[in-house]
Amino acid sequence: MIKEFIGKHPRLWEIFKFLIVGGGATIIDFVVMSAVLYFFAPDKYDGFFEVFSGSGYTPDTVAAVASTTIGFLAGLVFNYVFSLIFVFTASDTSKAKTGGGFAVFALLSSVGLLIHVVGMHLGYDLLHVNEWIVKIFLTLVVLVFNYLTRKYILFREEKQ
Repeated sequence: MIKEFIGKHPRLWEIFKFLIVGGGATIIDFVVMSAVLYFFAPDKYDGFFEVFSGSGYTPDTVAAVASTTIGFLAGLVFNYVFSLIFVFTASDTSKAKTGGGFAVFALLSSVGLLIHVVGMHLGYDLLHVNEWIVKIFLTLVVLVFNYLTRKYILFREEKQ
């Protein structure tokens, strides 16, 4: 039944795998972001897990932006590796495995990082929205951006 579905809907299967890998990258991103937030102000939390639930402490902008950047980069490494070995087919990944492919991946990722950092600054610092609400919203925006740009720029199959 699953093989039949995959055969009939390869794009949906690819998107499903992309979401699984993106979910793993997001978990890594959030955990690393939390660790960095905790590192900036361990005395403001009763323990590491209070970073997630809140303690009434509001991190400063430097901590929010730095933790977003570092978390994003950790998730990015995970996403790159598993995009190559799990999400996209072997013929789709041949260009991505080259030096030029890596440069394109880095460029696309830099745009995604810029979206995250600017969005965190705007949403958190200027609009005063909770850092986690901003983070979740930006994660969804960058998820869509990542799939579309990677699929149609980096991992597209070359026409014979």
